[in-house]
Amino acid sequence: MTTTISQRELRNDNADIMRRVEQGETFVVTRNGTPVADLVPHRSLKRQRFVPVQDVAAGLEHIGDWDVDGFIREREQLDAAVDDTERDSWSAAPTARR
Repeated sequence: MTTTISQRELRNDNADIMRRVEQGETFVVTRNGTPVADLVPHRSLKRQRFVPVQDVAAGLEHIGDWDVDGFIREREQLDAAVDDTERDSWSAAPTARR
């Protein structure tokens, strides 16, 4: 559940609000009645969810077989659908160097 609080409430009840955020509650902080920020629990790496390998494998079964010729045909169709100026500026984008 999301609770709306004013900037003043956040300042005055900081400890209580932060404790509630730690417990999973979310807040919309307002200034003069206008929403300016969302206060949400931090997603730590410890709580990160991973997709089991079995689920990934099951999803990949529906893709079907890909061959080089099919990939090239798909790429040509996509290239034909993209505006030339857009494609040229995209392909000419600088790459990062390490």
